[in-house]
Amino acid sequence: MKKSTYTSVFLALLVGLVFTSCVSNKKFNASEDRANRLQNENERTLSQLNESEFQLVKLKEENEAIKNEYATIQNDLMILSSESKMTIKDQAERLKSLQDMMQIQTDKTENLRKSISKALMNYNTDELNVYQKDGKVYVSLSEKLLFKSGSDVVDPKGKEALKSLSTVLNSSKDFTVAIEGHTDDVPIKTARFKDNWDLSTARASSIVRILTVDNGFDAARITSSGRGEFHPLNPNSTAEERAENRRTEIILSPDLQEIYKLLYSEN
Repeated sequence: MKKSTYTSVFLALLVGLVFTSCVSNKKFNASEDRANRLQNENERTLSQLNESEFQLVKLKEENEAIKNEYATIQNDLMILSSESKMTIKDQAERLKSLQDMMQIQTDKTENLRKSISKALMNYNTDELNVYQKDGKVYVSLSEKLLFKSGSDVVDPKGKEALKSLSTVLNSSKDFTVAIEGHTDDVPIKTARFKDNWDLSTARASSIVRILTVDNGFDAARITSSGRGEFHPLNPNSTAEERAENRRTEIILSPDLQEIYKLLYSEN
């Protein structure tokens, strides 16, 4: 009986030790997991702090650059203001004069376009086209009106059109004239023309001679150039598109010297 009692006590102590050991291991593991989580959170916090410090430095640098640029602009404005001999009233008057001159030039350009359109009204749209673009007047003459295929000799009907045009040009002293020859992308090589550059240049020169030699236009106000196939109106994918690309353009540009003088004068 006594021996049985000792045995029971021993078993109870053994079970108590095992249970205590299990509880201690669980607490240790839980503490270790918590320590790891805290370590990871600490590392993330440090990383975010470093990134914030980097962004702060970057923002300070950008702010400093903006301040320097602003200071430079302010300094330039002060220099310009000190160098300017014009009062606010003078500047307003110059601006008004500039606007008036530009409006006058715009009206002249529009009147020129109307006069040319009226002079050439008997020709079809597939022969010529008159339009205004970027402050200039364009007269686009088709190959059909001016030349036979592969030739730079102007047909009689084309000469009549150029004669009508020159009547308007000779009465318009405030414009300069540029002649541009254009072709399609079909290669040409003849005894006279090595390529489309040659053909387009020769055609432009033929127009210049008719306007100046035959019809008295001031040669000092006119230039010519050949642009070959490199400035097409259309993609050259059909016969109709290629026909539209074969053209000679007469470009009338207003004389802007007086506007430039007013714009860039110091006083």
